[in-house]
Amino acid sequence: MAPQESNRKRKAVTKDSVQADEVALSDGTDGLEPGFLDGVLSQSEDEETDRLESDGDVDDFEDSEDSGDDLTSEEVPSDVDIGGNVPKVNGSSESGPKLLDASDDELQPNHIVTQDANGNPRYVYRDIDPVYDSDDSDAPKNANTIGNIPLSFYDSYPHIGYDINGKKIARPAKGEALDALIDSIDIPKGWTGLTDPNTGKPLELSEQELDVLKRIQMNEVPEDGFDPYPATVEYFSGKTETMPLSAAPEPKRRFVPSKHEAKRVMKIVRAIREGRILPYKPPPEEDEEDLDVKRYDIWANEAPRPDHAMNVPAPKLPPPGYEESYHPPPEYLPDPKEKKAWEEADEEDRDRDYLPSDHNSLRKVPGYDRFVKEKFERCLDLYLAPRIRRSKLNIDPESLLPKLPDPDELRPFPTTCATIFRGHEGRVRSLAVDPSGVWLASGGDDGTIRLWELLTGRQLWHAKVSSDEAVNVVRWRPGTDAVILSAAAGEDLYFLIPTIASPELESRSRSLLDAGFGYATSNPSSDSSKKTPAAQWTRPAVHLLDSGVLLQTRLRSTIKVISWHRRGDYLATVSPSGQSSAVAIHTLSKHLTQQPFRRLKGLPQSAQFHPAKPIFFVATQRTVRSYDLSRQELLKIIQPGARWISSFDVHPLGDNIIVGSYDKRLLWHDLDLSVRPYKTLRYHKKAIRQVRFHAGGLPLFADASDDGSLQVFHGKVVGDLMENATIVPVKVLRGHKVVKDLGVLDLDWHPREPWMVSAGADGTCRLWM
Repeated sequence: MAPQESNRKRKAVTKDSVQADEVALSDGTDGLEPGFLDGVLSQSEDEETDRLESDGDVDDFEDSEDSGDDLTSEEVPSDVDIGGNVPKVNGSSESGPKLLDASDDELQPNHIVTQDANGNPRYVYRDIDPVYDSDDSDAPKNANTIGNIPLSFYDSYPHIGYDINGKKIARPAKGEALDALIDSIDIPKGWTGLTDPNTGKPLELSEQELDVLKRIQMNEVPEDGFDPYPATVEYFSGKTETMPLSAAPEPKRRFVPSKHEAKRVMKIVRAIREGRILPYKPPPEEDEEDLDVKRYDIWANEAPRPDHAMNVPAPKLPPPGYEESYHPPPEYLPDPKEKKAWEEADEEDRDRDYLPSDHNSLRKVPGYDRFVKEKFERCLDLYLAPRIRRSKLNIDPESLLPKLPDPDELRPFPTTCATIFRGHEGRVRSLAVDPSGVWLASGGDDGTIRLWELLTGRQLWHAKVSSDEAVNVVRWRPGTDAVILSAAAGEDLYFLIPTIASPELESRSRSLLDAGFGYATSNPSSDSSKKTPAAQWTRPAVHLLDSGVLLQTRLRSTIKVISWHRRGDYLATVSPSGQSSAVAIHTLSKHLTQQPFRRLKGLPQSAQFHPAKPIFFVATQRTVRSYDLSRQELLKIIQPGARWISSFDVHPLGDNIIVGSYDKRLLWHDLDLSVRPYKTLRYHKKAIRQVRFHAGGLPLFADASDDGSLQVFHGKVVGDLMENATIVPVKVLRGHKVVKDLGVLDLDWHPREPWMVSAGADGTCRLWM
């Protein structure tokens, strides 16, 4: 109950205070029984005490029966003490209230009447002395007085009820559940909490590896038995000398000629005079010149001539500058940062061939290591100098470039990020927009498949298909007659029906998935005992059935790519580590899996069906091969020239393909023109992960790279064979963060609108409009 406002205006009293006392006395004795009066007074006193304890002010008191018209004030002032002491009013020295005299104790009122600051009567009640059988004497101090009200009503409040005085009882802290959970967790030996990036499994370390990590953290040498403080061996003296000569004064013996040396010198002089010792004469140098080779020095007898239009003087070396001095000014000396940048740069990119250095004297200058190379380059300059002056053609370089249309004229195309989808733990490896363009499916490292509403970013449904493996790829079945989502996690291929479809649509989808069980029962394979099947089509576990997973297919290796046929009955999967069984074609209506290649040259990366013809494309590490499924023969081997192909996509018309590679190149191939790329585009600094054409009739295609950006292109293809495709880059989309050298991992287009969705290593999906 909220306390009443204490600033209400008090009503003025015009009667004398003695009359008010008489009225109060008559009200308390006439017309009421003694027991009833005591109960009312005691109840009023309890309420008054509770309000004094909770609010600090005394609320208004209203008499049960007001029989007189002279008493007009209904409020009790807030400056009354609980013990009944009345402070001095207007400087009066009133010591206390006067008690009423009565012959009978039962009829004596339980209050005294005084005056407040305005001259109005004030009622002050005495404390109740509880008897032996009083309920309040034995009541616990902190008992909860909420009665039969459930404690769940107080879940959203910090208290759980009120005590007998009306105070809130705080909720006790509970830590038993958290302590029990911590005690129940059994941490395995060697557990680190990390994940192996190669296998995706928890990373466990041995005792030796943990010991090495412990030593590295303590700044110790990882090798066991290494002595960090060996005995010092003085190989050289600690005195550093600039020059090898000594500065000590010359001894006197060096200025006194030696008699022994004088005798030997005189002996050599007599031998020279007698001719016994002849001085050394170097042999004459005879240059063997080839008479057949004639050499000319065109500037040997060059004399200054007046300027002429056709005269080309010999090129001269530029004069040396201050930086070439052995003792240059300080402003010409490079700092450590400039010196490091010069050393790390390529020789062709350096602004100069040397770094200025400072020496105290010329005798301390070392030999120049580029002396021979500079002289050789000078000779090349003289040899390759022009002999005649030719007039250059004045051609504008921009005129040589092809004229491309303005990107604003090529709209619509995605320009901004409209929605961000958050919810995955770890990287989002794949995503796909359903054929109706309403929902978005995504799969990531957390082993879950999530379904989002495309425009709002709201999560509608999710299912966890694996706890150990990541969901590598998700793809929708083409067509709007059924809602079937395919996903691959490890070696398993799952077929799901989300619970968001209508009952009729869900029933048709279930019938398509269950049709294969009836076909397998009616048409058993005759050679099943002789040959092991390529895949096993079974029902998943019970917890997966409850999540919407209705069909499961297990292959022999990890699945990385899923590609559906346009009719929705066939799909192809690619397992790069599967070798001969890497590429498989599945028939949904028969629950049948075929491996069309016995031996495939190269490591398979991706596969696609032709949008209109029975042609099957398979991309290996360096080539893209096209096969005719009806005649079962190889049609063409496309050679993009890339070191490692990451993905490719076929144009909706079927005559062009685009190829993305890990060496940062995007290649456009015209299948009718050549097996070599028609156009090579380099717009990324890191590897390209995914490329995709717009399948809804818009001339757009895009690529996703590890540098965190997406490049959108306008690619117009016409039916005229005399006109080539027009390729114009229109927009660069940035928003994903690069996590562990991984950026954007997958992208997809809306089936009708110029909208694009992307999946990043930062755990988010983005809608670009």
